Amino acid sequence: MLYTVYNDKISISADTYGAELHSIKMGNTEYLWQCGDSWKRYAPVLFPFVCNATSKKYIADGVEYTMPTNHGFARDSEFKYSSRDEDSITFELTDSAETLKCYPYRFRFVVKYTIDKNKVIVENRVYNNDNRPMYFYLGSHPAFNCPLDEKGDFSDYKVVYEKDETIIQSLPDGKERTIIENTNSYNISRELFDFDVILKDKPNSKSITLCSDKTDKKVTVNFPQSDCIAVWSPTGDNNAKFVCLEAWTSVPVYFDDEYPDIEKKPHAIKLNPQGEYVYKYEIVVE
Repeated sequence: MLYTVYNDKISISADTYGAELHSIKMGNTEYLWQCGDSWKRYAPVLFPFVCNATSKKYIADGVEYTMPTNHGFARDSEFKYSSRDEDSITFELTDSAETLKCYPYRFRFVVKYTIDKNKVIVENRVYNNDNRPMYFYLGSHPAFNCPLDEKGDFSDYKVVYEKDETIIQSLPDGKERTIIENTNSYNISRELFDFDVILKDKPNSKSITLCSDKTDKKVTVNFPQSDCIAVWSPTGDNNAKFVCLEAWTSVPVYFDDEYPDIEKKPHAIKLNPQGEYVYKYEIVVE
């Protein structure tokens, strides 16, 4: 079920299914991709995995489990509507017989969206309801329309980081390509994503912007707690008029394939029994 909140600047809608944002509008401009044939998502929440192990298998407390889907199960789970006030919507998900088949921890996962002027504050809270430490990865996957209005094309846009970065992408043949080197922006193109997502581990930046010189409209993701920022759009599909700006707690699970035990995966977050983990990022539309 969809819930909506709005102020004098923006309105947002989010669904109990996946606790997923479905809309961020300012005036007549919709900033979120509207779940077209090229990608049937809007802005999925990634929990308890970001991507997956290459084999989809991992070990917890000596027992092997399979995470059947990419990015964990939260994005395909029905959340409970928790509360709404004039500027926020809150959803929550708890463990179930189904989640325990692939993820052996008892938890409560809360997703809250708050609007403040032209900003959406996204707050994720993970509660460990188990009697042992739990391990997880957490992230976001919002897809933003590109172009943001009718004044340009997909290829008119660029990604701008807050600070200079060097991004080197590994290729399937074992070689590498340099996306940027000691600079803060690159142009968007279909070919840019020929080898999938553009990752930056431990970025200097704490924000990233999708913008074009042909319009004043832009979207910025602020990610003060994230150790990895990802940029993605499908390659070879000119109907995929969106770019995802994805703030993740760390590099994805497959980076830790060397360690099958989740307790030993270097980038998994460890949360002690009865503990709470809070993760926030912001989406600013202009």
